[in-house]
Amino acid sequence: MNEEYYAAIDKMEKANVSRDYVVGWASGYLQNPKREEQRTNEAYDAGYSDGESKNDANFNTWAGK
Repeated sequence: MNEEYYAAIDKMEKANVSRDYVVGWASGYLQNPKREEQRTNEAYDAGYSDGESKNDANFNTWAGK
């Protein structure tokens, strides 16, 4: 892993970002397969998409949720 990954996860956890978003972001960043369709939600899908593009700028939308 690189520092970018750990810094982004740390920043999201400190901002109290939705757990589903963080898990989705990490999965997308690491290029893990997506969850089964019935186990995803809006936060997970948004996180996965942002993680795939290595974008940590949109997580504030999910803070406190």
